[in-house]
Amino acid sequence: MDVWDDLPGQEKAITALRRAVAEGNPAHAWLFTGPPGSGRSNAARAFAAALQCQVPDAAARGCGQCKACVTVLAGTHPDVALITTEKVNYQIVDVRELITKAQDRPSTAPWRVIIVEDADRMTERTTNVLLKSIEEPPPHTIWILCAPSPADVLVTIRSRCRSVSLAVPTRESVAALLVRRDGLSAEQAEFAARISQSHIGIARRLARDAEARRRRDTTVRLPLRIRTVSDAVMAAAELVELSTAEATASSTERAEAEATALRTALGLEADAPVPPQQRSAFKALEENAKRRAKRATNDALDRSLIDMTTFFRDVLMLQLNASTELVNDYLADPLHAYANASRPEATVAKIDAIAEARSRIGANVAPLLAIEAMMVTLRPAK
Repeated sequence: MDVWDDLPGQEKAITALRRAVAEGNPAHAWLFTGPPGSGRSNAARAFAAALQCQVPDAAARGCGQCKACVTVLAGTHPDVALITTEKVNYQIVDVRELITKAQDRPSTAPWRVIIVEDADRMTERTTNVLLKSIEEPPPHTIWILCAPSPADVLVTIRSRCRSVSLAVPTRESVAALLVRRDGLSAEQAEFAARISQSHIGIARRLARDAEARRRRDTTVRLPLRIRTVSDAVMAAAELVELSTAEATASSTERAEAEATALRTALGLEADAPVPPQQRSAFKALEENAKRRAKRATNDALDRSLIDMTTFFRDVLMLQLNASTELVNDYLADPLHAYANASRPEATVAKIDAIAEARSRIGANVAPLLAIEAMMVTLRPAK
């Protein structure tokens, strides 16, 4: 197995990246774009591993077996930095740290590679701080930015990067990967690939986690229960609770662990008051935890709304007599009944309402209010 094996359905992109590695003089900045599930981060790591690969034959680099490949893919290579943010947006201080890191010469490999996940989470001001480093990088540094689409990155950055476009892989290729790499049965893999809409990471989580499958199933079935405004309000509360419970618990646990570690580092007992001169450190820790929790909650809600969209997508396909397979084919009977009781225009309006809720949550509208407004529009037409 080489480093490219975890990128099903990306043959065109892999060919271009292999060529760049073999030529030995890759561009100093790259922009990897593709919708969720296309494997942007996996492709960036594979490319970084191939650039650092120790195989003498340039055309065969990316072997997946040498020490450089193994450590890059494991996230432990000293000259490859994988940067992500658990906050809503990258902070300017984060980007300045990256720029400082980019000036360092690689210690063991030909290149210093900096991979920035979710580059679309940089504000314009933050991106402008990064611009000069991408315009005039050190000769040994390679930047790899990942974003859903080129439009999500400032044109000043986009114009200075070589673009690599990724597509959502086919369901069959994702299922084959899950069977080969994760040891799933063909039936498990096909089901997970279908309901995840070929999103590799989500497919793996759904295949392994029965609780994740239960939460998704509950979310997808919610429209079947909405008849009145009261139903809509209760469904909104349930969806928010389903989506945020796990994210909130995880964020709280991590925040407590970080506070405990800081107390230990400062020599403070668990119940000892914090001295005035050290309060700023705890305040910064608390602010970071709040940003992290907010992003985790928003991401969980967004995923749930995407899952709910698949319900109405299937309904619309049935109403239009399309030959496309259903995402939620295990709900075929209730989907047919729902489709027969409404019209395509109403279904499109419901899909638009979900998209509007996602947009409102992204714009900092209180999640419960946004979801309640959406749920009211999901009531069946009289």
